[in-house]
Amino acid sequence: MWKYTGEERPYFAQEPGPMQESVWDYPRPPVLVSCDALVEVRWDGNMVASTRSSMRVLETASPPTYYLPGDDVDWKQLVRLGNSSYCEWKGTATYWALISDSDATIVAWSYESPSEYFRNIDGCISFYPGRIACFVSGERVKPQPGQFYGGWVTSSIAGPVKGAPGTGHW
Repeated sequence: MWKYTGEERPYFAQEPGPMQESVWDYPRPPVLVSCDALVEVRWDGNMVASTRSSMRVLETASPPTYYLPGDDVDWKQLVRLGNSSYCEWKGTATYWALISDSDATIVAWSYESPSEYFRNIDGCISFYPGRIACFVSGERVKPQPGQFYGGWVTSSIAGPVKGAPGTGHW
């Protein structure tokens, strides 16, 4: 079984094409990078968030996760849930649902007191592209495989990405 050492792309990594990044060139631990692409989140025809000032978290084998500044989010469409989880890199996450969703399906998360290294996402929110419509530069985002991860899969990355069955050891 292949085990990632962080020294080179694995033999099964896709070669990035023009205007693509390889998820296998992203670092571990992850880093935070500013992004000026147009990032939009919509639900049922309504704009939930729109920005050209997002932050991307880049981590080996994962598609980027986009965090949108709170000033660019229509918070009236969201409700905070009581759920939380802990990330070894970012800290304790808070979860959000659409206020119009009686089932309170989690569609987003945020870090209200992120770790020092990720302090720039304080006040930002990220959305699950498999649960709400997310777009980067007009392209509809696909969700990262698996139920746990929140990465944003677009044509600008080359994988494969972790999350699918058999990728837990990456």
